[in-house]
Amino acid sequence: VQLQASGGGLVQAGGSLSVSCAPSGRTFVSGVMGWFRQAPGREREFVAAISRSGSTTDYTASVKGRFTISRDNAKNTVYLQMNSLKPEDTAVYYCANAPKAIVASRFAGYEYWGQGTQVTVSS
Repeated sequence: VQLQASGGGLVQAGGSLSVSCAPSGRTFVSGVMGWFRQAPGREREFVAAISRSGSTTDYTASVKGRFTISRDNAKNTVYLQMNSLKPEDTAVYYCANAPKAIVASRFAGYEYWGQGTQVTVSS
């Protein structure tokens, strides 16, 4: 599975941005989808995950209440809506797929990764 993330960009603090992720070609993505991010000089960290049906989600504490993960299975696409952005949200955002997982979790067993999209929040 090859995943492609898009929608990153530059936004001022307090603003909003949405990123999306879809597989290339006609590949159907099953299981759990997640978003991770990596800031310069830091390790990659979990951001959010969503189950196949969308019934369960998981967020890291620093984005709860500001970010919303969703998916449209008809379009085979997962989204991350980011509101009230802060400079510390600046990072490359990666989508990932855990095809065997059922419950949304940072520990879902992610096997496939997208190439990443840059999100920059200016102060």
